[in-house]
Amino acid sequence: MNGGRENQAQHAKAVWLANLRQNLISPVSAIVGFSEMIQSEAGRLARVEAVSDLNRISQATTELNTLVDRLLHPEMALKLTVGGDEGIKRLRHDLRTPMNAIKGYGEMLLEDLDDLNAKHLEADLLGLLEHTDALLKQIDDLATLSDVPPDGDAVVPLAPPDSAAMFANLVQSMAPLAPIDDTGALTGNILVVDDVEANRELLARRLKRDGHQVWTAAGGYSALELMSQYPFDLVLLDLMMPDINGFDVLTRLKQDDVLRDIPVIMISALDEIESVARCIEAGAEDYLPKPFNPILLQARINASLEKNRFRERERHYLEQMEAEKQKYKDLLLSILPQQIVTRLNDGEATIADRHNEVTVLFSDIVGFTEMSAKLPPAQVVYYLNRIFSGFDEIATELGVEKIKTIGDAYMVAAGVPDDRTDHAEVIVEMALRMLSQVEALNMETDYPMHIRIGVHSGPVVAGIIGSHRFLYDVWGDTVNFASRLETTGAPGRLQISEATAKQVEHLFDVSEPIETRIKGKGRVRTYYVIQRKISAD
Repeated sequence: MNGGRENQAQHAKAVWLANLRQNLISPVSAIVGFSEMIQSEAGRLARVEAVSDLNRISQATTELNTLVDRLLHPEMALKLTVGGDEGIKRLRHDLRTPMNAIKGYGEMLLEDLDDLNAKHLEADLLGLLEHTDALLKQIDDLATLSDVPPDGDAVVPLAPPDSAAMFANLVQSMAPLAPIDDTGALTGNILVVDDVEANRELLARRLKRDGHQVWTAAGGYSALELMSQYPFDLVLLDLMMPDINGFDVLTRLKQDDVLRDIPVIMISALDEIESVARCIEAGAEDYLPKPFNPILLQARINASLEKNRFRERERHYLEQMEAEKQKYKDLLLSILPQQIVTRLNDGEATIADRHNEVTVLFSDIVGFTEMSAKLPPAQVVYYLNRIFSGFDEIATELGVEKIKTIGDAYMVAAGVPDDRTDHAEVIVEMALRMLSQVEALNMETDYPMHIRIGVHSGPVVAGIIGSHRFLYDVWGDTVNFASRLETTGAPGRLQISEATAKQVEHLFDVSEPIETRIKGKGRVRTYYVIQRKISAD
């Protein structure tokens, strides 16, 4: 029973301390900020008495800031909970002295602005006085934060129910987390998230003065919505907020694949080391306690923006690397078959395969050497490029492997590197399309051309040759025979071997056999393909 009462009392003290810091630090931060902005204008004022008053305001602000920081140190704040009403009275007394100085000198300066020709200071002076009055009211209200339990135990100051609920929500959220997976100047788009309007506006003004583009959000949900709509370079995030606390906003942000790279600096009245550790663990770039030092804040903002700039550079370089890798891959695939590229990438050093069922095609432009001697070089290359580009398109469409071009000769094969049962049929289909394409091109030019095509089917050896410029090639008697059929064929016609004819005669009309003398083979039977059978699909 006693243990439960002690835990309850400790929780009440923790809530009261957090609420006390929140209530005091927000207006103090605003006072410090307005004072610094006014002080920065002091050099423009010619009258000595005005500069003196500004210096007094600055000194009083420094004293107030130091006093609040000392009074709200955890050890000192705990003494207030023991001292009860007496401790709070002492706190109220000590804080009033610098605030009275700030208020008095500020009001005098406000009255003299017209004479000083310093009307531009009016907004900052009014802000300074407004937040000084707010802090005075907070101090007067401190007496209502304590209550004596009916059983006469020691006085334990309690926070209002709303603050207690907000703090309890934050404590529950701050459980240890499992690790989360993980543009160009020092100005950027910054989102300021704080439920206290004065804090938001003051910080926004300071950041705008430094050249940043600034958005503000009064709560966690509105911040998440803004982040989903705009590309922010940095988020300054308050920890204690009523709708959804800053820690939960941070964790949701870092779990979002789109938003997780936005750097976040936490700003809060809570400066206990555990709070800092939890936020850094959850992915925050940095953590600043209220009231923050403006020079330190600026340095950390610059550091975060610099990190973000380096991340953008890294992403840009990675994208460039990926683009270059893709170019390399596309270039390699334009030279070698996909299967061969995969085998090379897997570390295979020597690639040589035997394929028993392959059909090879050779083509050559008749009289191209004589024609090229009569035409300008650019025109020769133009005609050759048109022909071979058309052949490449046909090969790609039919899934035929282009082997190489040598001058005006063009060579393809089917059945390598992947086996296919229709190798002969698809090569003959390609050959007929090649002849039709050349005939169509002759209708557009003043220099008609004709090609001879030879096709043979049989076994080959295929593999990679060369170490500097790779080439996928095929070798064997089948290749030589196909080349001989091309050289002995007729212009504008497709000559095939008997082995090929047996495999395609069910789809294509072929001529009667012709006795043809082939070098190294003697007299052999060859055939000319006439057309695809009309009845065939």
